[in-house]
Amino acid sequence: ASATALARESRFADPDAAFRLLAQAHRDLGERESAALNARLVLILANHIGDEQVLREAVALAHEAS
Repeated sequence: ASATALARESRFADPDAAFRLLAQAHRDLGERESAALNARLVLILANHIGDEQVLREAVALAHEAS
């Protein structure tokens, strides 16, 4: 069982700044480069989370949103 549940509320002091940072990371990238950056970010952040149950919750939430 997971000791940590997926945080669903913003945990950023400035959510707009966090969004801008992500958007700027994609500036001047082509579609394939942008997709590759997203894939690397997902793997880096999933490793940082380090909790398979939280990752499952995040994947399910992302699927719901699409």
